[in-house]
Formats: sequence, C-alpha cells, structure tokens
Amino acid sequence: MFADAFQFLLRTAFDLLACAFFMRFWMQWARVPFRNPFAQFLIKVTDFAVRPARRLIPGLFGLDLASLLLFFMAELLMVLGVHWITGYPFALAGLDVLPGFLLLALASALRLAFYLLIGFVLIQAVISWINPFSPLAPVFYALSRPVLAPFQKFIPPISGVDLSPLAAIILIQLVLISPVSALEQFAAGLVR
Repeated sequence: MFADAFQFLLRTAFDLLACAFFMRFWMQWARVPFRNPFAQFLIKVTDFAVRPARRLIPGLFGLDLASLLLFFMAELLMVLGVHWITGYPFALAGLDVLPGFLLLALASALRLAFYLLIGFVLIQAVISWINPFSPLAPVFYALSRPVLAPFQKFIPPISGVDLSPLAAIILIQLVLISPVSALEQFAAGLVR
C-alpha cells in the first residue's frame, strides 16, 4: 500500500518536472513569446536545472537541447525509481538492462510529450471558442500551431468551425496506440 502511494508521488513529481522541461523546449522551438505569465512561470520553475545544463549542453539550430535532455532525464529517473520501488533486482541485472531502461524512458517521454501536445491543442480550441482575445490566446495558438498547421492546409473550416484539432488529436492517439506502445512493450521485454 505504501509502495503504491510512493510510486504515485514519484511518478507525479517527475512527470510534472518533465512537463515543465518539455514545455520550455517546445516554447522555444515554436517561437512562443516569453513575455507572458505562463512562460515566466516555466522559466522560474526550470531555471535551477536548465541554466547549469546549458553550460555543458549548447543549443543546436535554435533548439534548447538542455531542456530536452533534462526532460528525458526526468523520465529516466522516474522509470528507474518506479522499478526500484517495485523491487527490481538492479544488482543482479547489471548493465545489460540499461538499453531497455533507456528505451522505457524514451517511450515514457514520447507518451508524455504527445499528451502535452493534445493538451495544447485542446486548450487552444477551447480558448478560441470561449475567449479568443484572452491574454493566453496567443501563447496557446503558438504552442499548437506546429501541430495544427499541417492539418489546416488540407482541412478547410466548415461553416466557420475548424476541424483540424479533431484530426490532430486522432492522429496523435493513433501514434500513441501503435508505435509508442510497441516501443514500450519491446523495452519492457528487455528489462525482464
């Protein structure tokens, strides 16, 4: 019972931290203006790790690789911590299981990133319907634009209703069901 509670707390803490690192990476990649309360919050929450990491990991082509690596490391620590809580025999397994844990962390990171993208699309759609002049509207428009733009090229609005968020969410769900789940199952087989 206590192991389940501790596992839940560990997953929650590391997933929230990973979300913050991913959002910081995505905001820079999507060219979201950083002069808004949401972005300032993310910067303050993640600066403790991103600033020192940037000294070791430079950016590449305008990408914040330090935030991306910290996102993956948070998921890796979460995967290792959950397995440790459940009593995984790390000492007996040796380093042979390291590729499996790296792939499990990659699958977990991809799953979390895709869920965040779904969240960006949903929030942008709701804001555009309820209050398109909200101060956060430009932020979530910019966050969801890389996901929605390819669909908006092929799916015109029907009677003023944009169906591209629906198509994007369906495609992301398909990616989560097929390749990401397959990667997760393959990685789980490597750590048994």
